[in-house]
Amino acid sequence: MMKVVSAHLRRLSALTLSLLTCTTLLTGAAAAQSLDAFSSQALSKLPQNSWPTNGGSLFNQRYSPLASIDRSNVAQLKGVWRTHLKGSGLAPKYSGEAQPLVHEGVIYIITGADDVFALDVVSGNILWEHAANLDPKIASVCCGWTNRGAGLGDGKVFFGALDGRLVALDMKTGKQVWSVQAERWQEGFSLTTAPLYYDGMVITGIAGGELGVRGRVKAFDARDGKLLWTFYTVPGPGEPGHDTWPKDSDAWQHGGGTVWHTPAVDRELGLLYFSTGNPGPDFNGAVRGGDNLYTASIVAIEARTGKYRWHYQEVHHDIWDYDAPNPVVLFDAKVGGKQRKGLAQVGKTGWAYILDRATGKPLIGIDERPVPQEPRQLTAATQPYPRGDAIVPQQLDIAPEGYDLVNGGKIFTPFFGNKGVVASPSLYGGANWPPSSLDPVRNRLFVCASDVPGLFVGGSETHGKPPVLGENYVGGVVGFAPMPRSGIFAAVDVTTNKLVWRQRWMDQCYSGSVATAGGLVFVGRNDGRLTALDSDTGRMLWQFQTGAGMNAPASVFEHAGKQYVVALSAGNALAGTAHGDSVWLFGLDGKLPPAQARDSEAPPAVTATAPATTASTANTSKVSGAEIFQQACVPCHGTDGKGGHGGGAPLNKVTDLAAVVRTITEGRKTMPPFGGALTAEQIQAVSRYIVGDLFK
Repeated sequence: MMKVVSAHLRRLSALTLSLLTCTTLLTGAAAAQSLDAFSSQALSKLPQNSWPTNGGSLFNQRYSPLASIDRSNVAQLKGVWRTHLKGSGLAPKYSGEAQPLVHEGVIYIITGADDVFALDVVSGNILWEHAANLDPKIASVCCGWTNRGAGLGDGKVFFGALDGRLVALDMKTGKQVWSVQAERWQEGFSLTTAPLYYDGMVITGIAGGELGVRGRVKAFDARDGKLLWTFYTVPGPGEPGHDTWPKDSDAWQHGGGTVWHTPAVDRELGLLYFSTGNPGPDFNGAVRGGDNLYTASIVAIEARTGKYRWHYQEVHHDIWDYDAPNPVVLFDAKVGGKQRKGLAQVGKTGWAYILDRATGKPLIGIDERPVPQEPRQLTAATQPYPRGDAIVPQQLDIAPEGYDLVNGGKIFTPFFGNKGVVASPSLYGGANWPPSSLDPVRNRLFVCASDVPGLFVGGSETHGKPPVLGENYVGGVVGFAPMPRSGIFAAVDVTTNKLVWRQRWMDQCYSGSVATAGGLVFVGRNDGRLTALDSDTGRMLWQFQTGAGMNAPASVFEHAGKQYVVALSAGNALAGTAHGDSVWLFGLDGKLPPAQARDSEAPPAVTATAPATTASTANTSKVSGAEIFQQACVPCHGTDGKGGHGGGAPLNKVTDLAAVVRTITEGRKTMPPFGGALTAEQIQAVSRYIVGDLFK
């Protein structure tokens, strides 16, 4: 009897071992399949049941091959669900610019407060959250507290934080796996761009261009955060391009050229592509003679090593803040009758720069033309003029009141001194950070741009102060002409660099786009609408009010055989739009109607999908007027109250307390109302600070 039982137990043990082995193999196969989704080969393909990178694929095209939602039925789109992110990023200083990522039924999103959330695709329920707990005293943020997205790969979610950390979270649980101090915020650095996972590496650009830093791109080991390589966008002594900076000077150490966006990759060529910010200081060229490489440039480096391969500079010795923050987009198309590996990038100049991505040479001609000179600014003798169509106006027809029109207010008009010169475009003109999308079938690049004339001041000894660690280093004044602003949304044929269509918006364009095989382009609007345009004509086919400024690009994916669109509706400090904390999922099977405009400026009420808390929201009820000014006013009015990147008016002549209270509460001209975001006591406190203490 014992022998029979023993034999039976042995058979059971063998069966158990066999089952365990099968389970292990299946688990390993599932894990391998999940990892394969982030292989360089998989990430090079167009996304379908996921949105695995910030740009959709390594080509940064922001294009979906899905066509279930098309021109014939897009008008039927409604909300499937809306989830509030627990009040994260609601304070006035934050901006919601992140593009959602999607993988295996989970949506990953990050707010302007650097808080990360994982949401269930089916229900919208929050699966996990990670609070960044940023130090409110961080002073290295140039242009509002924001984050443009996360990265996925190696079973992890990667994000950069405003305090200079690069962080990896477990994709399933949200628990921190590792964190490295990529750079120190006390030295002027911050991380705002979405990291890119590629071939076991996490690659990110570092921001801080207005604070006297030297730009760089870094690659880290995805397993443990170990630094693998660093590429400096301003070359040092002995490196190619260093001779474009003044000799016997440390100007190159504060030369700017920071990187604001997620790079693109051609895995066959092994090259990584990005474009760079302006040189530092922005508006004073006298302290940095030469072309100032590799600022305001498109750069290609070896993805595995970070070794320089080629560059193309869009603006030589930039003194206008005409940098290149719009992401680089890759494409394959016939140009001049030959199949070519192409690259497109749209600068603040308002031109698309279209290059051969293997060599860096123009695919469509770019001519060097003489430009007006200002010797005191050491201006470049020529500037590149791409052949084709400019996307935005590059001159002024009529002088604004109080100003003379110099050189017709044309692009590259030089300036010097405190009076100021008006010209178009400004640093808000052309294409800024909102990413372009590209339809690889139609060979069309869809560009969100703005027509915002500039007022250029700087270059004189008044603005020639040397950099101070962690302080603004712009060499002039961020200015805008006293003229209306408008948005321009355009389609450009990348095989000819000619406009296919173009339209002017009453409001500034400040949201990236995503294109689909259904003949659609989805793009957000400042008033809270997400819209769908006909990609052939630009005609609006659908619009949906989301409740807050729609200033982040949407993502498109398929789940359980159905196509969906997902977007973050959170507002923007620089665009002056209503703040919110919502993620919306849209589908043809949706039932939710549009929201009311500006319905999220106060923390949301408790809902089934997202219990409202204010754990990540700045508690402004007890702070001083100076702290509220830092949170709500600095992005537009500057740290000194004399003007910032948001174009706010100088406050040094403001004396009427009642008028300040009224303006902050109700808004005025391009300034948004803060009555829904701040209490009456907070508005009184910051008003008293502006009138009584700011300029003491």
